[in-house]
Amino acid sequence: MRIGVLGTGNMADALATHWVRAGHEVMIGGRDAHKAERLATRIGGSAKPASLRTAAESGQVVLAALPFAAGAGVVRDLHAALVDKVLLDCSNPVGPGFRLLTEGGASAAQQLAAAAPGAHVVKAFNLCHEDVWRMRPPVFDGRPLAVPVCGDDETALARVRELVQDVGCDPVTGGGLDRAGLLEATAALFIALWVGEGADAQAIAPPLAYAAGPSHQAGTPAGRGPDELRAAHSRLVTARADWSAAG
Repeated sequence: MRIGVLGTGNMADALATHWVRAGHEVMIGGRDAHKAERLATRIGGSAKPASLRTAAESGQVVLAALPFAAGAGVVRDLHAALVDKVLLDCSNPVGPGFRLLTEGGASAAQQLAAAAPGAHVVKAFNLCHEDVWRMRPPVFDGRPLAVPVCGDDETALARVRELVQDVGCDPVTGGGLDRAGLLEATAALFIALWVGEGADAQAIAPPLAYAAGPSHQAGTPAGRGPDELRAAHSRLVTARADWSAAG
């Protein structure tokens, strides 16, 4: 796969390194030619330096590894080069006080979609610090990290799922692009817990087998077979409907 990277920061470094190792052709695009060349040299392999526009033109998938404040402006300038491309957004619109900067408006991913209306925007890779993405692979207690993926185009989603797997993670269907704002809000909450409170955000959610409530749980999750897990999922869907009706 040909991948263009917009940006030369830590996320560009972490993700592009995995993708080069997986055999993809990667073009590192930056405003600063020297930074792009340094990053491409450090990654090695198929990585090559380029301008932002050349990176956008070259990639079947284009990673917008850009700060939230800069993303829409850069993408708007490159919109003609992004038509029919997969535009992968990993940004987090989180400001001082762990505040969600998009609250009440369009998500960061939706803003990129508006700036490049011909592109297929997919949200992923926004829930972890770049050092997690540098791990080979990100596995915790023997379990690969799960990566939610949100988007509206199935071909674009399939390509991003492949890239998630190339990082050593498991892709998880997160819904359409209209749900990208939920991923961004989750990141704001997690960062506030991790950084602001020193709390383990992973501990706030029960395992899937318990998610519909303890009254539905029988036996231990480790001993459950596929049929039991599907039944637990069905109960979770029913519980979600009950919660929606109650709200």
